[in-house]
Amino acid sequence: MAQTLTQAFGKNFLGNAPSWYKMAILAFLVLNPILVYTVGPFIAGWVLIGEFIFTLAMALKCYPLPAGGLLAIEAVFLGLTSPATVYHEAHNNFPVILLLIFMVAGIHFMKDFLQFTFTRILTRVHSKIAISLMFSFAGAFLSAFLDALTVTAVIIAVAYGFYNVYHRFASGKTMKCTHDLCIDEGVKDKDRSDLQEFRAFLRNLMMHGAVGTALGGVCTIVGEPQNLLIGQEMGWHFMDFFLEVAHVSMPVLATGLVTCIVVEKFKLFGYGALMPGNIRSHLLETAIEMEKKQGIKGKAKLIMQALIGVWLIVALAFHLAEVGIIGLSVIVLLTALNGIIDEHQFGEAFEEALPFTALLVVFFCIVGVIHDQHLFKPVMNMVLSLEGQTQLAAYYIANGVLSMISDNVFVATVYISETKMHFIKVLASIPGVEDANALMDKLTDAHLYRADTIATLPAAIQEPVTKTMHHFDQLAVAINTGTNIPSVATPNGQAAFLFLLTSALAPVIRLSYGRMVVLALPYTITMSIMGLIATYYF
Repeated sequence: MAQTLTQAFGKNFLGNAPSWYKMAILAFLVLNPILVYTVGPFIAGWVLIGEFIFTLAMALKCYPLPAGGLLAIEAVFLGLTSPATVYHEAHNNFPVILLLIFMVAGIHFMKDFLQFTFTRILTRVHSKIAISLMFSFAGAFLSAFLDALTVTAVIIAVAYGFYNVYHRFASGKTMKCTHDLCIDEGVKDKDRSDLQEFRAFLRNLMMHGAVGTALGGVCTIVGEPQNLLIGQEMGWHFMDFFLEVAHVSMPVLATGLVTCIVVEKFKLFGYGALMPGNIRSHLLETAIEMEKKQGIKGKAKLIMQALIGVWLIVALAFHLAEVGIIGLSVIVLLTALNGIIDEHQFGEAFEEALPFTALLVVFFCIVGVIHDQHLFKPVMNMVLSLEGQTQLAAYYIANGVLSMISDNVFVATVYISETKMHFIKVLASIPGVEDANALMDKLTDAHLYRADTIATLPAAIQEPVTKTMHHFDQLAVAINTGTNIPSVATPNGQAAFLFLLTSALAPVIRLSYGRMVVLALPYTITMSIMGLIATYYF
């Protein structure tokens, strides 16, 4: 009886995950306390980051929340971080949490219009290069005004809808019956090769679109959460931010689009997969049939969704409210005006985002370990000791590398705050500056013109203050571009990539952590190099 009960506990632990995965997690949980009390919390903290990355890499074997959550809870008990720090990190990122809860759910109610639009693109445009460019550019353009997670949610919804239609057709199922998209047993033999090619095709488009969100997200103050944070610290408005980073963001955007063409043209790094002709025909037939069934009422819904989509872009572009609150307004408007009044219909809209929201809070616990144990401090001290263009390049590289293994919002938060403190000391060292903190507050106040503030200073210190703040601006741009561009290397750095990896779409199109890293590699190389060149020379 005891042995049977023990076996039951073992089988229940992490469910259907492979035995080797369960043993690895147990080994981590045993190893961590030993490391804390033998080699110290600093090394133990870096090992914990590696373990957490392992859970992300194995996302298709086991959703990272249970295993990663166990590691996070253990970190709190071991004193590597505290509940107060975790709460502080979650509180600081509350706008991102609101975004995930409400904005992603709001996009759910726009699926009909989005699928209608993108189905037209996929079925009417036959060139794979043209489709890839359209996805990448659309991701970039929308991310410049919306946010990367919202745009990623859109392309996930579109791809999932396409795959659902064809997989049911190939399995002999209708759209009304229950069906597991991960299982291919019911797929007819003649359709299996087409299904594999279609999966590769969708993987290509998902990565083009996801990288596109990074290309556009770096450009504007609303594109990524850390952009808003950096902009607030520097006192930049929408156009100020755009112009300050344009000398890096525009060359990188062009490089990303060229990379998209090259990898598709020469079928590099797993790209170049084409949509089989019979699948295109089936999707076109399905689209035509669905349009016929919609009738006047369906068209009215599409028009309403399009109009509320315009409201979404305008509200976000002018930052009329926090992103999550705007998402809530989208939910209210779409459900009220399109007659969605049943509670279970609302529940479905939140299913996709809430698991990832929970995972993000677990991630904040790991971020808390990085913060409390000062894991990035050696790198921070090194780059602050440098000078001139070398320092700019070092800032870009350091932020890029750290963003690949950590959260780019956290990296940007640490660097911009530490850098600002450093430049307050620099201002204090200028003869004639009486209160450096007060002066920095005025120079980075979004409601004051910096030139006017400098003009009120004694003539002897105006030039050194101007040069100091110009260098601070350059480092802020290096932080922004460093955390946004090289971080496309892994899902760890880009929340949009992590969202895609842990979405319902990833397992059905066989998009694993490793495959995502390989697909992102050409973009990582070309965009990171161009970003470094632009940071150093332009």
